Amino acid sequence: MSTVPDRTPTRLYDLILAGFCAMLLIANVAATKLIAIGPVWHPFGVPVLPLIFDGGAVTFPLTYIMADCLAEVYGFAKARRAIFMGFAVSITASLVFLLVDIAPPAPGWDNQAAWHSVLGFVPRIVLASLVGYLIGQLLNAKVLVKLRDRAKPGSLWFRLIGSTVVGEAADTLLFCTIAYAFVVGWGTLGNYIVVGYLYKVGLEAVLLPVTLRVIPWLKRKEGIAK
Repeated sequence: MSTVPDRTPTRLYDLILAGFCAMLLIANVAATKLIAIGPVWHPFGVPVLPLIFDGGAVTFPLTYIMADCLAEVYGFAKARRAIFMGFAVSITASLVFLLVDIAPPAPGWDNQAAWHSVLGFVPRIVLASLVGYLIGQLLNAKVLVKLRDRAKPGSLWFRLIGSTVVGEAADTLLFCTIAYAFVVGWGTLGNYIVVGYLYKVGLEAVLLPVTLRVIPWLKRKEGIAK
């Protein structure tokens, strides 16, 4: 199985990289809100805990799908480059939010408390995201490439799911703990970790048919042999 050498120009890599960074930035801001869904019913009269996750769950799993495409199509070196680019962009966003937060508000602008309560929390979210994201994404890409090197025909689905199971486990545990430990109760935190992990892995499984079609399409567009 051939991959694109790091020196070879690629037509679609930059577009995927831009989307990858955009989804990561959106997730970091959206993750400042915890969301609870349910319980909408009590089976047999037994109370059921609500499902707790953060707003970043809307876009963050898409970064793993994009990372899978990058690693599978372009190889570990280009996937790692995208991961570090997302790392740098996230740090920049965090510093900007921090500086804006501590800057004195203009007279008549009465939203400082609202800004601080939401975007003032972003640096901690970004710290959590960077630790979890860097370790989780690198594990995801590394496992995917290792499995690819030993691949048998028709095993792409196994590589995609296997890498996600490993990467998301590290990412979710680190992110949730760093972001919300001592902010919410331990029961809520445990719920958040379990629900977040199952949701992210489940979403990639649901979107797997799409990913399985996108990767061969990308290879054809880039002229890469299967």
